[in-house]
Amino acid sequence: MTLLVYGGSFNPPHIGHISAARAAAEALNPDKLLVIPANLPPHKAMAEGSPSAEERTELCSLAFESVPGAEICGMEIARGGASYTSDTLRCLLRQYPGARVTLLMGTDMLATLEGWHEHEFILQNASFAAVARSESERAALEQAAERLRRGYGADVAVLSAEPVPASSTDIRAALPKRGGREYLTAGEYARIIQKRLYGARPELQWLRERAAEMLKPARVPHVLGCEQEAVKLAKRWGADTDDAAEAAICHDITKKLSLPEQLLLCKKYGIIADEPERSSEKLLHAKTGAAVAGDIFGMSETVCSAIRWHTTGRAGMSLLEKVIYMADYIEPTRAFDGVEPLRALAYEDLDAAMALGLEMSLQEVREKGAVPHPDSISALAALKNGE
Repeated sequence: MTLLVYGGSFNPPHIGHISAARAAAEALNPDKLLVIPANLPPHKAMAEGSPSAEERTELCSLAFESVPGAEICGMEIARGGASYTSDTLRCLLRQYPGARVTLLMGTDMLATLEGWHEHEFILQNASFAAVARSESERAALEQAAERLRRGYGADVAVLSAEPVPASSTDIRAALPKRGGREYLTAGEYARIIQKRLYGARPELQWLRERAAEMLKPARVPHVLGCEQEAVKLAKRWGADTDDAAEAAICHDITKKLSLPEQLLLCKKYGIIADEPERSSEKLLHAKTGAAVAGDIFGMSETVCSAIRWHTTGRAGMSLLEKVIYMADYIEPTRAFDGVEPLRALAYEDLDAAMALGLEMSLQEVREKGAVPHPDSISALAALKNGE
């Protein structure tokens, strides 16, 4: 049996790792390809704020699912402590007696292999395959391979693959700045955003696309207009523009759902709906949308609260909540009597605009023969009292 073993911290796994695994699997045609995330890499400390070993394993499952035959093996995590390759190699040789084990690695690992724990045991009992991340690395890789061949009789294959200049370090730095997505698989990126691993913030175009999938097509222009207005209002009044954009993009993500579907979400997320909400999906979508935004997109409590109150308002609204409420009301596609004066007022006196907007909304509700929601009434009263 031939085993191709790809170990590493995978923090996070990226398209460079995937490219190397594919190239090695195609060149060597192993019986098994095992991807083994390290518990604690012995050669370098894990970066501050790194996900748990279990979370990195989950990311590996998502990242390598497109590599034919790849299996994620958690033996190093189960073993605990420092993840010495020599220990892993012994375990594999016991588990697969007589197997030929080839360790897949990059230039840095191959070049420093002689400094590894029990490196002579590793060199005597395993073969090696290495893939450079770029053309500039290939010369260094060939030099390291030749040194190991001469010094230890090591079996080292230098493989050809399309260079992928991806670095886990660079990706970790990019994710909090809404970057890095191009180096990750779709499923992996979605999980990183959902869990907000690495302090990640979603690329806004990606978020718009995901939100659009949850909307009726006719609602997309409204949502994009709401985002545009929310960012402008946030800049004017000193709210966080990134939070404003996220909240606006996701404020209506459950609005197309029927009332029974909304109530199922209430049950799923433990949402307590009052009597008016239980009979109106228009009211309920604010609560369910906030819950779904937090669950699927990892939105912060601040952003979820802005989504939660964008329909009725409430007494004591935060600045961001006011921004999203008003942006939803006056975004560019809105056309109703009084919208232009309301738009102008929103940039002159936000609280006055909120009070006027709530009065207009309450009047519209009453004209339709409906009972205004108590939260809207208390929101207006609080604003009139300067609260």
